[in-house]
Amino acid sequence: MARYHEVYRRSLDDPGAFWREAAAGIDWHTPFTEVFDGERWFPGGELNTCYNALDRHLADRGGQAALIYDSPVTGTRRSYTYAELHDEVARTAGLLKSLGVRRGDTVVIYLPMVPEAVVAMLACARLGAVHSVVFGGFAAPELAARIEHARPKVVLSASCGLEPGRIVEYKPLLDAALAASAHRPEHCVILQRPQCEAAMGEGDLDWATAVAGAEPAGCEWVAATDPLYILYTSGTTGMPKGIVRDNGGHAVALHWSMAAVYDTGPGEVFWAASDVGWVVGHSYIVYAPLLAGCTTVLYEGKPVGTPDAGAFWRVAGEYGVKTLFTAPTAIRAIKKEDPNGDLVKDHGLRYLFLAGERLDPDTYHWASDLLGVPVIDHWWQTETGWPVAANCMGLEPLPPKPGSPTVPVPGYDVRVLDENGAECPPGVEGAIVVRLPLPPGTLPTLYRDHDRFESAYLARYPGYYLTGDGGHLDADGYLFVMGRTDDVINVAGHRLSTGAMEEVVATHPDVAECAVIGVADELKGQVPAGFVVLKSGTARPAAEIEAELVALVRERIGPVAAFRRVSVVARLPKTRSGKILRGTMRAIADGRTYRPPSTIEDPAVLAEIERALRSG
Repeated sequence: MARYHEVYRRSLDDPGAFWREAAAGIDWHTPFTEVFDGERWFPGGELNTCYNALDRHLADRGGQAALIYDSPVTGTRRSYTYAELHDEVARTAGLLKSLGVRRGDTVVIYLPMVPEAVVAMLACARLGAVHSVVFGGFAAPELAARIEHARPKVVLSASCGLEPGRIVEYKPLLDAALAASAHRPEHCVILQRPQCEAAMGEGDLDWATAVAGAEPAGCEWVAATDPLYILYTSGTTGMPKGIVRDNGGHAVALHWSMAAVYDTGPGEVFWAASDVGWVVGHSYIVYAPLLAGCTTVLYEGKPVGTPDAGAFWRVAGEYGVKTLFTAPTAIRAIKKEDPNGDLVKDHGLRYLFLAGERLDPDTYHWASDLLGVPVIDHWWQTETGWPVAANCMGLEPLPPKPGSPTVPVPGYDVRVLDENGAECPPGVEGAIVVRLPLPPGTLPTLYRDHDRFESAYLARYPGYYLTGDGGHLDADGYLFVMGRTDDVINVAGHRLSTGAMEEVVATHPDVAECAVIGVADELKGQVPAGFVVLKSGTARPAAEIEAELVALVRERIGPVAAFRRVSVVARLPKTRSGKILRGTMRAIADGRTYRPPSTIEDPAVLAEIERALRSG
């Protein structure tokens, strides 16, 4: 571990020199005056993220593939060179500019996995506008909340998204969201897909027509500390949190991570099998590979069912993918359909990186034995934007320990603290935190809510960033992440709030009170399970109400919530002060040993929860 330790220690002992060296990998219009001023990274510097992702590569790699689009759901394959992608982005930026979008304005992007989603993000970056991508699986109320908070000047969307055997109409969802939002964007630009063309309304523009008539736009230079994007992530209560990413630190950190963590460089093919609506899509479908001069793959399909469990290996082999990054859920789905690996062909992969949820040892061993390449578990968050802990392949591969994302990545001073803020000894579980300052590329604040940023992340342990995850460090410095300590659960790599689901369930007229918890699931990592107490006098069949609740959460949160399990119970376990014992319920659901809290009102209720779970 000599090489890793040398780089890691230098990143903590002399962060100024470390990140100044990393910043040399980015083209700056105006040099930064200092590396870190105590609050922000690279103040005084000016740059443009789109310029660094596209324009600067034109001379040397204009003819190299920048983006490969593969869509088994439409039977479409297309490759864009750096020159072609640059031209598409410049024209789309020109369209936005003609619609009045300027530096600092916000643009909401509600698109499926199509090249236009990548183009839209880069076009915003080109103008210095701030994009906010909303995952296409979110229902109208979730989209409305984000539109109302982000206040976009323009919304970029599509007529539909495609799932295996199903068309999801986006335009009606967008119209419903706009009707429910107090903010009205000046324009909506709609990408008409042939699978389902949308009816256009007043103020709606057709994407293809509008872009075709636009003048290409150049790059606007922005401050390193200016925001690049907002990405909303589930909060434990109320409104989702708008994670802000700045331009300078983001570009430096992501460019550095491609070589150091993923061992992938210019001209090589990188594939993050995720969605542009999630942070993985932002960081490792769009920005990091292009900043590094790589070829990135955009895949509109599933790990299974489009057409079978060999899809990932087909894509990897066909395009010469060196590094594949996906979620353990995807590999578990493939394993379920093809347990013997009969569909694995010449995949050609050098690495398989997994993140987004805990990688169970069984899945790790299955993939490692089947593929014959390093399988690297790593851990990070929407808030951090890039890996916190990983086996850094570009620095020094370390011996893996199944169940661990290995060691902290240079730049992150990871600690585990107990309830009183003291460091836990090796092997003892506590709250995973990062000693301040956070490295470049991580969130500097929450959009229009700095007080919430401080209360959610910094207040619990002064001088530390609270990750919200619990775990431990072992005697070798390997980190083990055991799961969330709040009510945000991880469903197939998607962070969703059980609190938000409870709010929806509680609106049902027959529900008196409810609790939603995350339950361990072999395929998705976690799935939500709901428990409801009905209002007195309710005579309707429980099964009928349970079905209505499932439909209600699907409508308000979206199918991505995977909310299919709900049980009517006589009562919920509570403390004498009335607090619902969700932690104890999670332990019961996961089959873990537990001790009834001394504050419980009636221990007998726990047996009732056990019976409900067994019958469910």
